[in-house]
Amino acid sequence: MENKETRGKRKVLSGVVVSDKGNKTCVVEVERLVRHGLYSKTLKRAAKFHAHDEGNEAKIGDKVEIMSTRPISKMKRWRLSKIVEKAIN
Repeated sequence: MENKETRGKRKVLSGVVVSDKGNKTCVVEVERLVRHGLYSKTLKRAAKFHAHDEGNEAKIGDKVEIMSTRPISKMKRWRLSKIVEKAIN
């Protein structure tokens, strides 16, 4: 019987590039909707993730998809998987 080791599913998030200043790095802002516990109002919450962009392809305003990966540096735990929509510049 074969003992196959399979990797777990990687987390995938989509957001907008807010900075591309770093070399091989882009900062992606991911928005999510949460419901207030008492008042049941829907609120927007945002988080910024540093993502590895090997070819420096992503520019500010691009909609991108990022996936989790091993730690690449102090801040980078994500990598750019694809550019969904280019920004109009």
